[in-house]
Amino acid sequence: MGAVRIVILVAAAIAAVILMVIVGRLVSHKPTSPPVAAALAKPMTRVVVAAHDLPIGERVSPQDLTWQPWPVDAVNPAFITDGQSALPPPPGAGAGAAVVRQTGRVAADAVSAVTGGHSPMDALFGAIVKTPILANEPVTNAKLVRGGQGGYMAVVLKPGMRAIAVPVNVNTGAGGFILPGDRVDLLQARPADTAGSGGQRSFVAQTLLHNIRVLAIDQTAQPPKNGAQTAVGAVATLEVTPADAEVVATAKAQGEMILTLRAYTDTGGPSGRSGGGAFSGGAVRIIRNGQASEITVTP
Repeated sequence: MGAVRIVILVAAAIAAVILMVIVGRLVSHKPTSPPVAAALAKPMTRVVVAAHDLPIGERVSPQDLTWQPWPVDAVNPAFITDGQSALPPPPGAGAGAAVVRQTGRVAADAVSAVTGGHSPMDALFGAIVKTPILANEPVTNAKLVRGGQGGYMAVVLKPGMRAIAVPVNVNTGAGGFILPGDRVDLLQARPADTAGSGGQRSFVAQTLLHNIRVLAIDQTAQPPKNGAQTAVGAVATLEVTPADAEVVATAKAQGEMILTLRAYTDTGGPSGRSGGGAFSGGAVRIIRNGQASEITVTP
């Protein structure tokens, strides 16, 4: 046998052994577990969550909310979802409950289609935060309050403050240019305790409160959304301290009150009597026979 033929036989034998080893390994290999992606795959839906921390009294805007993926089996019935996936039935409920809830979502989708396709998130805009909501925390209706619902004004009020109403009209309300959210000074004009010379009537004008926040005009607690620049009403609701509420109540019984609108750049600083704190005296303007004069009042 020639040397070339021997080399060919040896190479063929080696190749056969290598092929047998490779085939054996492929046959003996078996997956021990399903792919990780398949094991972790779960039905998902989307839930409305806070885009950032929302404190009490915050008015909800589109920038405050976002959608976040959420496992269907971890969705609380109080969560607000996009309605794209059926919620799991409550504990102890049969399979029929899931069918009923799915049917309800189909009906909700039909209503949404008829009303213009607004998402559940759209209904939350403009509401006031009643309970603090943390970033990425699901938003529920129990944590919000809307205009017209009980507790709305109580949520808008800052801690320790009171809401009190004063009568206004076009003349005493800056021509109707005072809107909810503006800052005003509260003045009072009333007859003086003593008559002027010659028996002529004299009047006193005094600034009672400074830099007071307007909560509402009549029952409207939000600025007009139609671009209107004025809001003429019969009552203005103001945010004051308990002590200042007594001042307003007394002034309502003494004479006409006037609201003066403060500039947007002049809304900082304290508010209340003499700019905050207890009354520390001030100037009172007295008008007699058409002549104005000022006197200093001490507490």
